[in-house]
Amino acid sequence: MKNKRISCIINPIAANSKWKRRKNLRRYLEEHIPGPIFDCHQDKTKTIQKAKELSLENDVLIAAGGDGTVADVMQGIIEAGRGKKTSLAVLPLGGGNAFSRSLDIPLNVRKALRLIETGQTKEIDLLDIEGQVATFASIGAAAEITLHKFKTELPSFIGHFIAARIIFKLPLRKMEVELIDGLDDSEGPFDHKTYRTEALDCVIGKSNHFGYNWKVAPKASLQDGYIDLTFFEITPLKAVLSFPRIYRGTFQKTQRHIKAKKAVFRGSGLHIQYHGEYLGTKDEINLSVLPNALNVITP
Repeated sequence: MKNKRISCIINPIAANSKWKRRKNLRRYLEEHIPGPIFDCHQDKTKTIQKAKELSLENDVLIAAGGDGTVADVMQGIIEAGRGKKTSLAVLPLGGGNAFSRSLDIPLNVRKALRLIETGQTKEIDLLDIEGQVATFASIGAAAEITLHKFKTELPSFIGHFIAARIIFKLPLRKMEVELIDGLDDSEGPFDHKTYRTEALDCVIGKSNHFGYNWKVAPKASLQDGYIDLTFFEITPLKAVLSFPRIYRGTFQKTQRHIKAKKAVFRGSGLHIQYHGEYLGTKDEINLSVLPNALNVITP
């Protein structure tokens, strides 16, 4: 790393202002991060733009924050066309840290910082969902719960827990999904197919986890060249009763599972979230895989 140009983008609000509250940790990182630190003040647009600018002049760009910060830094790197030239490193300061868990990046910040010098560079696929790059997303109930979580203005885990109570009011959503070049667990390989369903949720994965160690997409892979789709065709009550198995990733084996290189979702007012951020509602949602799109520093 001595010959590498390195910069860090930090989200000071991540995990209930961990950066501001833990003064010893902050002092340690300020002394040991091998490059300048840029604070984008929790502004998504500024974070993406800063990442885009810094990726043009750095070999390594560190995202210090949660999954939202990681998504914004990835977005900037990809928009700059630097996915193969500027490596992403992560200091997990967030509440969920799903991206870090899926790549076995230590959740201990000091260990994660040492990893930047001792780790290896790995090429990973990314997911493009309506122009946003990500490694996990969902359409349906989880996105609606994410929207209500932000309305509570409570810390991450508590906010999600309280917001999840609305699940009993959520309907099954009618979806028509056009799929290209994939694998269906039920029917085998295909070039093109249309799948119609009524589902509580569809989890879209490249990585395995949502936040808080929730193994929501156990069959997803960051290096297989496919979007991983799991359709939860169950009632809200069954989802709640089955949550321990859903959390561990075992219940997903009972649900419809498809991999594809491209997918188009059609329906009425479909709610979307990616990396724990609410993206809004759309009647048509376009997804595609971006193979080998980004270099990441991992164990």
